Amino acid sequence: MVISEKFKETRMNGATVGFTDDDGEGEYDIKDVPHAMRLSTSGTFIHGNYWGAKSIFGNANTSHGCVGLADTKGADDPNTPGAWFYDNSLIGDVVVVQNTGDKTIAPDNGLNGWNMDWAQWKAGSAI
Repeated sequence: MVISEKFKETRMNGATVGFTDDDGEGEYDIKDVPHAMRLSTSGTFIHGNYWGAKSIFGNANTSHGCVGLADTKGADDPNTPGAWFYDNSLIGDVVVVQNTGDKTIAPDNGLNGWNMDWAQWKAGSAI
């Protein structure tokens, strides 16, 4: 996937991507998600996570599809994995997510056309 936007801090609400409870409210609503970088139009991000137990990273699937990095609330601690990744990433950087058991992201879901094979790329050409 490709980083298309960066936010030092942003709000994430499950209702915006179809994760709702019985009342139609978002399954989650976090107003201060630190170091968020958009990976898809459909709402996949790589972002800091201060609310999860530190032992989950790399060991447990506790996400609705995002990639979480250990971080602190407020996005002000430069010594966290979330801050480091944010500070050392640029819009346009490719993020490879492995071993999820999921399929490759669709080329039209964000800036992900790079993962098309050459025949698909040529078939969509204007020339």
